[in-house]
Amino acid sequence: MDNAYGIESRGEPPHTPHRKPARYLVIIDQAGSTVARLFLETREQVAEFDAGTEEIAPMTQGLRPARSAHLPEWDRALAGHSLEERRAADVYTLDI
Repeated sequence: MDNAYGIESRGEPPHTPHRKPARYLVIIDQAGSTVARLFLETREQVAEFDAGTEEIAPMTQGLRPARSAHLPEWDRALAGHSLEERRAADVYTLDI
């Protein structure tokens, strides 16, 4: 038998860097449904979810969407979408 009482504490948490915040929210049609995609400033996708979720409203509150998903800087990030889908997409620049 040892002299320990209770459960040992976890110790100091690991010092890992925080993830970079998402900079862009793109709402775009995909195969007949609307999806929301989050991108870093580098236009690297970090999340994708249904655009009908309740999280969209607070994320876009007070922001105006741009219709800029058809521009060359989005070519690689949105390569799986047609030009028509990209022209109709809403691109929100999120506050960081």
